[in-house]
Amino acid sequence: MATIGSLQNFPGFSKESCPQDWFPGSEEVSTGTTLVAVEFADGVVIGADSRTSMGTWVANRVTDKLTPVTDSIFCCRSGSAADTQAITDVVKYKLNFAEIEQGRPASVRDAAMAFKEICYEYRDSLMAGLIVAGYDKSSGGQVWCVPVGGMAVRQPMCIGGSGSTYLYGMMDHMYKENMSKKNCEDLVLQAVTQAIRRDGSSGGCCRMAIITKDGVERKLWLNNELPIKW
Repeated sequence: MATIGSLQNFPGFSKESCPQDWFPGSEEVSTGTTLVAVEFADGVVIGADSRTSMGTWVANRVTDKLTPVTDSIFCCRSGSAADTQAITDVVKYKLNFAEIEQGRPASVRDAAMAFKEICYEYRDSLMAGLIVAGYDKSSGGQVWCVPVGGMAVRQPMCIGGSGSTYLYGMMDHMYKENMSKKNCEDLVLQAVTQAIRRDGSSGGCCRMAIITKDGVERKLWLNNELPIKW
């Protein structure tokens, strides 16, 4: 296969004559993803695609964007991968320290506030849109949205990332209060699949986590296993 280096030997070839997105670093890095989280009676269901993009380049097609913060709390990451990974590492440390000091497991609200404080304090430097979801004994399953800028609000259903643009109407229509665990799983899978089909910055696999008092169940659908309905 011809490379940029080998093409330079051809008469009349120049870097300027090629599309600029052929060259890494020639354009501003754009980020995109799809995150979905839904509460049900006994816990939460979260899902995400697995594409990490750099402009028109796919840097990683099997990224795991569902990152454990504690044994029962997860963070869904969108925005700059470097920023969100760094924030998550700091929050993990803070919560671990707080659990030792307080003598109790961290609540989902504790985790959401820890993410919010960092995102707000460094709002001019970070590009991080997060969904914090999990289960604790005091309040059960919870979904907290922490968008760019450092707000924190609890919502029974939350979507995020560039793929969410294509999902607002679908989620408004299909989400119902007090959905069963199975219906939540089906909705999250269908939403991520739809975003992968429509959003150029979302793609790859669908990763899912179901968090309840019994622990965390992880599921994975490869790209060719997604339930595409025409």
